[in-house]
Amino acid sequence: MRKTILVTGVFGSVGQETLLELIKRKDQYKIIGLDVKNKKTIREYKKVKEHLTMHWIDLSKKIDMSHILSSIYCVIHLAAIIPPLADKKHSLARSVNVEGTSHLLSQISKHAPSAFIIYSSSISVYGDRINNPYITITDPLIPSDGDYYAKTKIQAENIVRSSSLNWTIFRFSAIMSPNAKMDPLFFHMPLNTCIEIATTRDTGYALVQAIKKQKQLNHRLFNLSGGEKCRVIYSDFLKKAFTLSNLGKFNLPQLAFAKKNFHCGYYKDTNTLQDILGFQRDSIEDYYRLYKESISFPKSFFTALFKRIIKKSLLKKSDPLLSIKNNNLLLQNRFYGN
Repeated sequence: MRKTILVTGVFGSVGQETLLELIKRKDQYKIIGLDVKNKKTIREYKKVKEHLTMHWIDLSKKIDMSHILSSIYCVIHLAAIIPPLADKKHSLARSVNVEGTSHLLSQISKHAPSAFIIYSSSISVYGDRINNPYITITDPLIPSDGDYYAKTKIQAENIVRSSSLNWTIFRFSAIMSPNAKMDPLFFHMPLNTCIEIATTRDTGYALVQAIKKQKQLNHRLFNLSGGEKCRVIYSDFLKKAFTLSNLGKFNLPQLAFAKKNFHCGYYKDTNTLQDILGFQRDSIEDYYRLYKESISFPKSFFTALFKRIIKKSLLKKSDPLLSIKNNNLLLQNRFYGN
């Protein structure tokens, strides 16, 4: 008999890879998806609608979910407001990431108390680790200054841990999608930051593998990342990304990037979850290949043609540079220090 799996945030980058893994195992699982309704999610839903039962629900709205949860075996909770939006709209981030998680777990406790919860947290909870980049699950949680998203993740973790349900928490590292687009956070990370990535497809695989490993995972927290073969320094990552995307030499000014106060690092205990789930398949080179394959020829051609204009446009999105331009001493201290 197939077990019913609920995936929240099913059309996010990790959610879509999780969905694809579940579809591969359609003889084992029935899939229920939960997400907000907009042009993007509707478009993605149309591609897979025959494979899942979809519910368009905003977790910030406290509605009854008895009709959804009555037969649920496992919940993979990915829905969240992420940066940069989370750090700009605190009320929205709290209503979804914290209050939405609380409401979801309350509903699960009422209507599916035996369901297993897999909660996706974030490496951001550890804060700035430039001077001490090797991270373990027992390290103190000290979010970077201004990182409201990390604060909501810590609060949501506490809600999960204090519930009467069976649960596990995965603190995601830098989860990289080949289709990722550059946003203002591109400049928040210092160039000397240590990064240990995991691909979205390995992450989705890990989440589905976890469904059958509840005894080993129950009431435990784990760091989820790609392992040693997925480690890189941020400046080297950018040099490679610029080359692959046909932007040419990475020659943006160092002042465009923060000097402190962001997260990421290397996991010392990444093998703990790997030993249980066996999900670390991709390397950083695999990611580069996937990234290159995701760039169409027309896009690559026009990027090369207009690379100077594109780089100037990117610099206009640099919050550290804007803090100087606007003489914002508070943000200057956050990005650069005194």
